Amino acid sequence: MTERGNFGSKLGIVLATAGSAVGLGNIWRFPYMTGQNGGAAFLLMYVGCILLLGVPGMISEFIVGRHAQTNAARAYDKLSGGRPWKLVGYLGILTSTIILGFYAVVAGWCLQYLFASISGQMQGDTEYVQQYFADFSSSAWKPVLCGLLFILITHFIIVRGVRKGIEKASKWLMPILLVLLVVLVVASCMLPGAMEGVKFLLYPDFSKLNSDVMLEALGQAFFSLSLGTACLCTYASYFTRKTNLLHSAGQIALLDTLIAILSGLLIFPAAASVGISADSGPSLIFITLPNVFQQAFGSVPAVGYVVSIMFYALLVFAALTSTISMHEIGTAFFTEEFQMPRKYSAWVLTTVAGVICLLCSWSVGAIDIEVMGLSLMDFCDQLTANIMLPLGGMLACLFVGWYIPRQVVLDEFTNYGQDNHSFYRVYLFAVRYVCPVCIILIFLHQLGIL
Repeated sequence: MTERGNFGSKLGIVLATAGSAVGLGNIWRFPYMTGQNGGAAFLLMYVGCILLLGVPGMISEFIVGRHAQTNAARAYDKLSGGRPWKLVGYLGILTSTIILGFYAVVAGWCLQYLFASISGQMQGDTEYVQQYFADFSSSAWKPVLCGLLFILITHFIIVRGVRKGIEKASKWLMPILLVLLVVLVVASCMLPGAMEGVKFLLYPDFSKLNSDVMLEALGQAFFSLSLGTACLCTYASYFTRKTNLLHSAGQIALLDTLIAILSGLLIFPAAASVGISADSGPSLIFITLPNVFQQAFGSVPAVGYVVSIMFYALLVFAALTSTISMHEIGTAFFTEEFQMPRKYSAWVLTTVAGVICLLCSWSVGAIDIEVMGLSLMDFCDQLTANIMLPLGGMLACLFVGWYIPRQVVLDEFTNYGQDNHSFYRVYLFAVRYVCPVCIILIFLHQLGIL
């Protein structure tokens, strides 16, 4: 088996790992969740939850991955001495593979909308845009081909390895994503009436705060940072021993939150300018926003055309940074556990994810594929989001907080005494008590119990 790769620079570590967290959840889910939960009040709760749950959760998975220097399944096995804790790693690999399959469906939709924007097909009234999405998503082959193409693009980045593939792609994709986002934010905030949208995002109305807003913010913070997927554990296995885990977690959380806020500054001002609500949920990016762009920039059609292309390019790049990380989890597992060449391991993941993508895509239009009364795609979404992710995140925190030796945790947290350990006790308290309680609350809320 070939020698394991690792990230070649601190910048590569931050951009690649932040890229694993930055995705459609930041650019699409965060704005509509914010819109549904009181704007700035939700944002403040979200930032607090990132500090309370996100950073300690990230560090925990970093500790497991960096200490073991292997794939997620073997990492938990290695640190637990072969006990059932290794199932946490298997759970993360299974979860990420399922997510990759159905996430590729939505990523494929974004790819199609990018092509449609370039060819000028997104010009039309609300009824036209709604019908366009209905026709495309219900087609038997168009969305499937787009989803499979997205998985193949991911595949060819993965087979190039950690430095030449994942790190190099992240160093291109993340800066491009940020530049596109900033340009779109500036264009959006210059629209007439846009400041109402800015105020909604940045000026809190504390009367909107309640237990539901808090729980929604907890859930968004958890899912936004890819906790519970074994992604952070896998990427941390490529960290060098000099990597400061606390600093890296803080930088990644900051970048992830910045992109979420910028996404809000893109969508809310544009929506406010044309009097459209930005809390329209899953239809936001495929039905609501094409109309927003047309109305907002209707006086200068060329600007609306360019903005639409840039927005869907932004979505494609954001989705790609996430699919890369989800693909790598399983690829690393098959490479190391079955001693397969990396290119063959990648094909195993590509094939499995491709089958899931095919079936999920058909289930939302072309063929009636249901599980427990839900389309297969909705079932996979709810299974992973409501059960598998919270369970994986909970077990990871319990494992680091209560099971593995305290000296291992201290050594990794402080880089064997080279870094300041002032926050070690705060971190240990958070991962032992605060994170498990938060995840239980998220779990119960997702199941509708709270």
